[in-house]
Amino acid sequence: MQDEILDIDQLSRYLRVPKSTLYRLAAEGGIPSHKVGRHWRFRREAVDRWLDQPGSGGDGSKAPSSG
Repeated sequence: MQDEILDIDQLSRYLRVPKSTLYRLAAEGGIPSHKVGRHWRFRREAVDRWLDQPGSGGDGSKAPSSG
């Protein structure tokens, strides 16, 4: 089975976040991505794994600890 590759518009709709946020995350290495020429590409499977990581605030930062 081949991984589904998303462009920035598709990922923005999929995650329901602004493209500007995704551009920033991609440039900072905060989201799994690949730059092809001037265009960013994202593997849906890698993004899904990234979302499932505990402690990820979605911006690459750790979630605040309780206690």
